[in-house]
Amino acid sequence: MTKTLPFDPFTMWKTFYEHTDANWTGAIQEMLKKESFSEGMGETLNQYLQAQKLMNEKSENFLKSVNLPTRSEVADVASLVINVESKLDALEDGLEEEINQLKIAVSSLDKKIDKLLNAFEVTEK
Repeated sequence: MTKTLPFDPFTMWKTFYEHTDANWTGAIQEMLKKESFSEGMGETLNQYLQAQKLMNEKSENFLKSVNLPTRSEVADVASLVINVESKLDALEDGLEEEINQLKIAVSSLDKKIDKLLNAFEVTEK
């Protein structure tokens, strides 16, 4: 024999959730479709961007006044460092190539000098 509860709180909460979810979803979707919502969001975004621009300008002015580098100045220095590094890498590669060419030339000269010494020794005998 199974007992059924006269009042099931889980069923009540599930029903409550489903009804409120459906109502809120519909209301929010209707609000999002309105032109006034889009205009309001656009105006909010514009105000946020203006406030951000003002804060950036004020921060930059403050940093300059206390003789600290700004973000753009640090970025400029980083760019210069990267350029110097790339030039050093290119010079290093070129120098390595020149050294390899010199090694080959010295080796070739060594062989020629050895041949000359051998020829000189043969003529002396």
